[in-house]
Amino acid sequence: MGDVDFLNLFQGIATLVAADTKIMLMRLFLIGLGVLLIYLGRKGVLEALLMIPMGLGMATINASVMFFEGNKPGTLFVDPLVTDTKALLTTLQVDWLQPIYTLTFSNGLIACVVFMGIGVLLDVGFVMVRPFKSMFIALCAEAGTVVAFPLAVWMGLPINDAAAAATIGGADGPMILFASLMLSEDLFVPITVVAYLYLGLTYGGYPYLIRLMVPRKLRAIRMPPEKLPEISSAEKMAFCVVACVVLCLLFPVAAPLFFSLFLGVIVRESGLVNFADVLAGPFLYGATFFLGLLLGVLCEAGTILNPRVLTLLVIGILALLFSGIGGLLGGYVLWFLSKGKYNPVIGIAGVSCIPTTAKVAQKTVTEANPDAVVLPHALGASISGVITSAIFAGIFITLIR
Repeated sequence: MGDVDFLNLFQGIATLVAADTKIMLMRLFLIGLGVLLIYLGRKGVLEALLMIPMGLGMATINASVMFFEGNKPGTLFVDPLVTDTKALLTTLQVDWLQPIYTLTFSNGLIACVVFMGIGVLLDVGFVMVRPFKSMFIALCAEAGTVVAFPLAVWMGLPINDAAAAATIGGADGPMILFASLMLSEDLFVPITVVAYLYLGLTYGGYPYLIRLMVPRKLRAIRMPPEKLPEISSAEKMAFCVVACVVLCLLFPVAAPLFFSLFLGVIVRESGLVNFADVLAGPFLYGATFFLGLLLGVLCEAGTILNPRVLTLLVIGILALLFSGIGGLLGGYVLWFLSKGKYNPVIGIAGVSCIPTTAKVAQKTVTEANPDAVVLPHALGASISGVITSAIFAGIFITLIR
């Protein structure tokens, strides 16, 4: 009787003891993984702004499972599968993250807010001074998307789920969230969780890929000095307006993200300092914080143990691997065409995890040659990668949805 009372009092432990062995072990694993993400974020190995709230959410959600009516396990955080209107009204009042999830996450709004903030931070001048090289690198870095799609179909995923999972190769978190919501409502939560987990690891994993594929001698190449044209704010705004309209004409299904990204850039270039401060400050940091928190909270053991999640884990890592390889091969093409004057490491920045991959490129090059600066070229490729990832997502949504 004492044991029963003890378990009834401490329901997190009670649900752990009563759970299936797989669920119990997965909950313990995810609690440990959450703590590890917090540690790696604190150490700067992973992106702290995203990984610390994600890690705490992951650890907490798997510790705080309790019994509801009929001894059904659940939490007081969020229910991503609410469909009944009355049930939704109840959860909006009870589950404390449910309003944020329902009103911003499950409809893609949070992705648009993040894109606005990212847009304010982007200087499209890096693309405009080297448009062809930047876009070529970015297209090469979509190799993971191209490879992952047929691979996912071969591994048994329906074509819509396969397309959603393949967008992980674009390495653009908000775009993956938006595309998976449009293409795969049933799997959009695990796809987004897997994507962000892996995107956080690109900072730690891609340097090893670069060292494996690019000899130190080539990593040390100094980019030759260039006489670059000065690009005015008016020209940058004109570029954004034209690019936004053309891309929306071609891929209306991705228009909310195109609009959000270019709106942020236009706010930056138009001198609207107050708006820029709001979008790049409270909007971007707030959205990213709650995005990380929700992703962690959605990492329940039951969700992660879905048999299709293992497939997603494999597809995701292969997609990012082949995207990195494709980007570096693109860098080698430009190195060859420039007769050895182009640093092939810049290719990794085409994987549009901006600005992470651009910083990875510069950091890796600096280790080989402290005097070599590739960051401007890498940022151009990375910004172009945002555009190409949106294009590929738009193609998938248009053809498959």
